[in-house]
Amino acid sequence: MSEPTDAVIRPMRPDDVALAERLTAEGFHELELRMAPRWRPDPEPRPVERAAAWIARTRHFLATDPEGCWVAEDASGMVGVVASYNREKCWALATYAVRPGSQGRGIGKPLLAAALHHGRGSLRGMVAASSDPKAARIYRQAGFSLHPQMFLAGTLDRSALPVVEKVREGSLADVELMDSIDRRTRGSARGVDHELMAGLWRLLVSDTSTGSGYAYLDGHGVRLCAASNRRTATRLLWAALADGPEQATIGHVTAANEWAIDVGMAGRLALHQQGYLALRGMRPPTPYLHDGAFL
Repeated sequence: MSEPTDAVIRPMRPDDVALAERLTAEGFHELELRMAPRWRPDPEPRPVERAAAWIARTRHFLATDPEGCWVAEDASGMVGVVASYNREKCWALATYAVRPGSQGRGIGKPLLAAALHHGRGSLRGMVAASSDPKAARIYRQAGFSLHPQMFLAGTLDRSALPVVEKVREGSLADVELMDSIDRRTRGSARGVDHELMAGLWRLLVSDTSTGSGYAYLDGHGVRLCAASNRRTATRLLWAALADGPEQATIGHVTAANEWAIDVGMAGRLALHQQGYLALRGMRPPTPYLHDGAFL
C-alpha cells in the first residue's frame, strides 16, 4: 500500500516549467536506468538541447491547454508534474513524472486524474507509456488498451538505401495537408502544434497523386511519420534514414506498422521491444510513427 501524501495538486504556472523540466529529467533518467536491458549502455541524462526543447514544448501546452497541466507540491517543493492537451476530441499525455524518492506516496494517481479530467469530453486518448509495470497498471486502470511498442536500432547499412524521389522540404504552408493526413490516420489534426514542431525539427513532405505524407526529423532520426498509405510512409522513412546519422533509430513502432519494421530490417537495424502505446477509443494509427509527447 502507498503511504498517505500531504502533497497538493495545483495548476501549473509559467514559472514552474524550468523546475518541472529538471524534475522530469531526473525522473525519466532514473526510470531508464532501472528499466534498461543489461546489453544496452547506461542511458545518459537529458542533454541541454533537449532540455530547451522540453521547456519550449511544455510552455506551448501550458499556453494552449492550461487545464491539462498540473504540478504536485509538498513541504519540500515540487514532487510531481503532468502535462496533457486536447486536439479535436483527442486527449494526449505529453509528460507525467513523480520525483524519485517521492514515489509510492499516493502522488501519481491524483496528479494523473487532474490531467485526465481535462480530457473528459474527448472521444479518443493517447499515451506513449514506458515499460514500467506500475505505469502500465495505472493506464490500464484508467481505461487504456496497451499496445506493445518496438524500436529498431543499430548501424545503418547505407548500401541498402534505395533512391528516394518525390520527397521535398516541408513548411508551415503544408499544415492543411498534414492536418488532413492526421485526421485520416489518428482521427484528429494537430493544428497549432505544427508551428512549434516545425521550429524544433526538420519537416519532409511527400504529396503525389497516389499518396501524401510527412515526417519530422531531429539530429537523431525520425521523430514522427504519418501518411495516407504505406508506400508513401515507406518513402518518407527511407528519406529520413538517408539524411540521418550512421547510428540509426526508428522508435515507437506498433504491430500495426510492420512497414516500418521492414524498412529498418532492410537497413540492417535490430528489432527490440520497449514500452506501450496506450489508447482509448481508437485503434493503433497506421501508417504512423508517433512522437512521445506530440503523439
